[in-house]
Amino acid sequence: MEKLPCVYIMTNNTNSVLYTGVTSHLKKRVYKHKEKITGGFTKKYNAHKLVYYEVFQDMKAAIAREKQIKNGSRQKKVDLIDNMNAEWVDLYELL
Repeated sequence: MEKLPCVYIMTNNTNSVLYTGVTSHLKKRVYKHKEKITGGFTKKYNAHKLVYYEVFQDMKAAIAREKQIKNGSRQKKVDLIDNMNAEWVDLYELL
């Protein structure tokens, strides 16, 4: 995937934690989460599975959407994932 602003959601093997982030290069960023190069929440909770993403034309819109998703309930995040990726498979290899 080329460099485009994206909002994404990562989870762990049991789908019990959700991490929402924003990046300008999704594949590179998810790789860093998977390899635990990036510290913080995803490293601590082993959130290495990409289950949702949205692509934007500009970073300002992506950041606004990230804030909207983060401010939503867990159920709203689950609904987003279910609508795009009902099996909650790792989408990384599809990028």
